[in-house]
Amino acid sequence: MTEKITNIAKNTSYFTFALILQKIISFTYFVLIARALGPEDLGKYYFAISFTTIFATLIDLGLTSVLTREVAKTKEQTQKILSTIMAIKLPLAALVWLVVIMLVKSSGYSEIIQQLIYLSAISMVLDSFTMTFFGVIRGFHNLLFESIASVIFQFIILSVGLISLKMNLGIIWLMSGLVVASTFNFIYSSFLIYFKWGLSLLPLFDSHLAKLLVKITIPFALFAIFQRIYIYLDSVLLSSLAGNEHVGFYQISFKIIFALQFLPLAFVASLYPAMSVYWQNNREQLVITFERAMNYLIIISLPIAIGIAVLADKVILLFKSGFDKAILPLEINMLAIIFMFVGYPVGALLNACDKQKINTINMAITVVVSVILNIILIPKLQAVGASITVLITNMLMLILGFYWVPKIINYRPRVILKVFVKVILATLIMVLVILYLKNLLNIFVTIILGGLIYFAILFLLGGFKKEDFLSIWNCR
Repeated sequence: MTEKITNIAKNTSYFTFALILQKIISFTYFVLIARALGPEDLGKYYFAISFTTIFATLIDLGLTSVLTREVAKTKEQTQKILSTIMAIKLPLAALVWLVVIMLVKSSGYSEIIQQLIYLSAISMVLDSFTMTFFGVIRGFHNLLFESIASVIFQFIILSVGLISLKMNLGIIWLMSGLVVASTFNFIYSSFLIYFKWGLSLLPLFDSHLAKLLVKITIPFALFAIFQRIYIYLDSVLLSSLAGNEHVGFYQISFKIIFALQFLPLAFVASLYPAMSVYWQNNREQLVITFERAMNYLIIISLPIAIGIAVLADKVILLFKSGFDKAILPLEINMLAIIFMFVGYPVGALLNACDKQKINTINMAITVVVSVILNIILIPKLQAVGASITVLITNMLMLILGFYWVPKIINYRPRVILKVFVKVILATLIMVLVILYLKNLLNIFVTIILGGLIYFAILFLLGGFKKEDFLSIWNCR
């Protein structure tokens, strides 16, 4: 157990550090291309990515989540499971790629959008297999190599992007950078599987295992499909109902959320395999891990979300002129971060404890509500309407998931509520300071001072102690 705790701590450290670097590079790249392209072309670029990302789920169908969970439980079956999944995914990848091409050709999209989608579709296929290979490695409780790959991936995109902007090559070359980065990740991850872990990448269909995997995978597959539709359909609907310019405005807040997701992602990526094991062998440890994860994400999410919302007008200035209409969507989406972050450990708990069907049903309900709200609100409010939908649906997803938590584990709500109240008080004091300083100091100085004040107040309120922070970090 001590070795497992150490592995979780190391993995969290590796992945958190890598994701911080990845998100910094990614956000820097986004700021640069947003300033260079403007809302209209920026909207075209991310519309193409959103379009293909929705279809990417049909290649994986949740198989990677099952792969990680099953490898963590029964490592001796790794080769058999991987070979069978490869046999399933290869024909799926070819079929989905053809479907995307056919849809694009019959869609009536402009030639440049079609070319962007074709390039993004190549990345879609490569990334799907890369995800599978790293899914195996996650099952072995190792996130070091995936952490390295995530940073190199973003560095390649940034490098190609800078060259393209410098030489004024256009958005087609910007998308080509994504293809180059995806190709590197695919080769790198496949080499690791073959040479370091000694596993074959050749497909080998085992009908009995395939039936078992499909049975287990169905809830994961449906959840993944619903999740991708939920995350990316708003950009597609914005393009259709309001125009690509509003996609550009909306992407400002979307990319900031994406940049901040390293916090829950790193934590949950490391916790998910461990939660699966704790569910089988140590329910008491599972409860403690869940409570600490909730407290950690509450402590982090509230000041970030509310702080950025208060500074939204200053943040938008980073993107040059022409993005004023992105301020209100940013403010609304930042509030959604609170529910989004806290929802991560809830979703991980449900999946790790064989309650993936419940997670899938919750996501299906959320997607239906999201589509309805987007169709109603986007024609009237454009990017603001999409942002309101994000806020409402993230609240809904958290409520639906939390309903099942006490049915799975005997957690202590008072432990979480006590931290939440203290975080609220510390955040309110931080906001007062930020409001006073925002027009007097540089935005980055204001953010740093606001963060220091928040943690100082929270410490004085007893919201956390040094030992608590170390325990959260080590998942004890």
